[in-house]
Amino acid sequence: MAISPKPSVSRPKPAARNASKPGKPRLQPSATGNKPRKSPARKRQPSSPFWSRKNLSLMTLEVLGLAISALLGTMLALGSSAHTFSGSNFFANLLPFAAGVAIWVVVAAGLLLAWIKLRGPIRQRWTGFPALLAVGLSCGLIWFVFHDGYIPVFTDLRSLVGGKQQAARTTLAHQVYAAYRRHGTSQLRKLIERAEAYNPDIQQAAEAFKVDINLLQGVAAAESSFMPRTSHDGGQGLFQITAVPKFILQQAGEALGVDSPDVANPRHNAFIAAATLKHYLAEMKDDLFLGLLAYNIGPRNGGLRFIMQQYGADDFVSSQPYLQQLPRDYPIRVLAYALAFKLWQQDGKLPAYEEGDNAVYIQRLGIPGFAPAF
Repeated sequence: MAISPKPSVSRPKPAARNASKPGKPRLQPSATGNKPRKSPARKRQPSSPFWSRKNLSLMTLEVLGLAISALLGTMLALGSSAHTFSGSNFFANLLPFAAGVAIWVVVAAGLLLAWIKLRGPIRQRWTGFPALLAVGLSCGLIWFVFHDGYIPVFTDLRSLVGGKQQAARTTLAHQVYAAYRRHGTSQLRKLIERAEAYNPDIQQAAEAFKVDINLLQGVAAAESSFMPRTSHDGGQGLFQITAVPKFILQQAGEALGVDSPDVANPRHNAFIAAATLKHYLAEMKDDLFLGLLAYNIGPRNGGLRFIMQQYGADDFVSSQPYLQQLPRDYPIRVLAYALAFKLWQQDGKLPAYEEGDNAVYIQRLGIPGFAPAF
């Protein structure tokens, strides 16, 4: 019996091992190996990095505004405490002043912590708002502290920091203000009118030797009242030039473009005076009162520097008792005239010191070549 062959049944081939599962993409093998090649991950770029130019600019403005506010606030607090509790009594003055300083430290620390805490929510609304707020605060404080009513506060702060030296400067400044008041506006106006003919030469001399023009005008007013002449003691011309070292004449000649300056010539006289004043100011380390006094004394008696070394004096106040017959009030008179020229140049008028708020205004404007009130 013939056995018929079994019908062939096609069976499905087993799936490849590397076949991908349903729902997932199939990875293609790399050309160099069996491992699949992965596509590199894309890095997400932040839209506004922290160290961007914009953020750095805003942060700089914010820090600058806060720093200015802190400095001005500290100056205001110290000056107010010194102004309120000035004196030498321990319980009535020194202790309350120290307490005021301690309170300011605590308040400043609290304000800084509050700023740090509120800065985040404020910045979320607008990135530049903290910087704008800090700059606005500093501008407000600048206007506040430079208000006329706070001149005494900063004057007391100067006295607190400057000590004996600042106290002497304040005393001398008020002597200048008193001398300006004593002269009277009519006398000062005559000087200003007579000075008009010589002002161009004085201005050029001041610019050549980098001396304050009002200061040089004050010297001429004190020396000759703008009436050039030869005096009995040998002084000549607008600035009453007497014995002048050769190197100063050489400097004046170089600035004028001549070999030998003529003392009788008002223009040459002004240049010689400017060079002389520049020399004595440098010799006295830019001390205005000592420089003017040295200018007036000149080389007599060895000059002012010799007198100071002989008696151990180191400033204008301590030098005055040893000057004997020498003009101790000369710097006061010069600076009172210089102040008048400065006021005329600034406002075109000479305000009476004792009327209204003129005293505060004049003190704020300051004496030529001298530190202002604050």
